[in-house]
Amino acid sequence: MVQEIDEIDRRLLAELQRDGTLSVDQLSERVSLSRNACWRRVKRLEADGVIIGRVALVDADRVGLGLSVFILIRTSNHDPDWLQKFRAAVTGFPEITGVYRMSGDLDYVLRARVADVKAYDRLYQRLIAKVPLSDVSASFVMEEIKETTIVPVELR
Repeated sequence: MVQEIDEIDRRLLAELQRDGTLSVDQLSERVSLSRNACWRRVKRLEADGVIIGRVALVDADRVGLGLSVFILIRTSNHDPDWLQKFRAAVTGFPEITGVYRMSGDLDYVLRARVADVKAYDRLYQRLIAKVPLSDVSASFVMEEIKETTIVPVELR
């Protein structure tokens, strides 16, 4: 269900996405809303599942995970048992940060963060040991031109 949110909610969401550490006082100043009204709106957005969490963003290079990999998967098996094994496998690897079922030629695209190509190969070996895959290829990111977690709530 699409949550109905107004312009003030959109401004609140935009500010919180830019800086999730803002206090209610700081946030209320930025959106020109009283402290109590701001707090109530944020709590409602959390209760309604619009705000699903608050996190710290980590510089992957600084923690030794500087290689971003897109893993492209085609499979000839689409039965429920295979899908259950696949889901369990990909959600069980912390290196895999995104999993997407696709339309078109590819069945799945996975995004992973690893230290280097050897670490990717270890991930690949562990993945194919857990679930049979027909065709797997990987593309290594050479340069991250844009990387964001921000959902563009201010666009309409």
